[in-house]
Parts: sequence; structure tokens; C-alpha cells
Amino acid sequence: MTGPGARRCALAVAVWLLALPAGMAKAADPNPLELAVKAAFIYKFQFYVSWPPRAYTAPDSPFKLCIVGDDPFGNLIDQAVSGQRVGGRTIAVARLSSVSVDDHCQMLYLGTEDPRLARQELSAVDGQPVLTITDAISDDSAKGMINFVIADDRVRFEIDDAAAARDGLPISSKLLSVALSVRPLP
Repeated sequence: MTGPGARRCALAVAVWLLALPAGMAKAADPNPLELAVKAAFIYKFQFYVSWPPRAYTAPDSPFKLCIVGDDPFGNLIDQAVSGQRVGGRTIAVARLSSVSVDDHCQMLYLGTEDPRLARQELSAVDGQPVLTITDAISDDSAKGMINFVIADDRVRFEIDDAAAARDGLPISSKLLSVALSVRPLP
């Protein structure tokens, strides 16, 4: 399914996922439901952000989702994007030890809770149209444009709309409306 119907369905799934307790399955495995929810969010974020043409090296370049550092998802991300397209582009998942502008990522998930490492990786793509996603970072200077948090035992996220706009990535008001908090545009 593609088009407006798919987007409405994706938003409905995202809202439903917000209602799921993050710790429902903690006893059997280390946070498998939390990881599945985060993987689904990462995949769905792309539908609510617009990338400028300069974000791609060529008209037929794939949409590149990069995971830097620890990858807690295993094959969850690969399963979520398998056979999917973003704006007519295939989706490629790249797992990297570190990132640079030469990696040509459109979306970047940082698998670290270490603020120093997060700042280092974020600085490598600063000013580029790369949607940066961090996980459980409490230091504001080390958060990505989207930062996952656990609130009321649920996976939620904060959005830095100002940082996204500064790097040429407008975020849909639909996504902003379901965020736990939003750093607004100046």
C-alpha cells in the first residue's frame, strides 16, 4: 500500500505504538518490545520529514538509513524497510562504526548513550540534511533532532524542530503533535 492511505495507516500505527507499555516483555528478553517500537518509529519517521534534493548524490540514489555504533535492533530495522520505498527511492541500511558526510546518510541512528560520543558523531554531519536520532541521551548538547525517551513506561520521543529546520529538514506538524516535547523553531 502506498500514498495517503499508507501514511494514515502509518500514523495510526505510530499512535497505537505510543500507547504500548515499553516494558511489557522485559521478563523474557531485554526490552524486545521497546526495540520493536523504536525500529517501527525509525522507519515511520521518514514519512513525516522532507529531504531537499541536495540530500542525495544522484536522482536515483537510495534513501540511506545509517546506524552508527551499537545496533540494538538486530534484523528489526531490515525487516521494517524490506521492499519499502521513500519518495520512489529504495531504502538501504548501513551499519557504520562512525559517520562522515561521505557516507551520504539521510537518516542517522546513534547507538550510544555516551554524550561525548554522540556529540562527536553529530558534529560529523552538522549542517547536512541528515535526520539524526539519539536514544536516551539526557545532555541537551548531545541529542539528535529526535531523541527517544521512556516516559510513563512507554517509548516516546523529543524533537528538536529548530535543529532540523537549520539543516533543511522540515518536520510535519503531524509528527510534532505526537512528540513528548518539541524545541520549536526560533
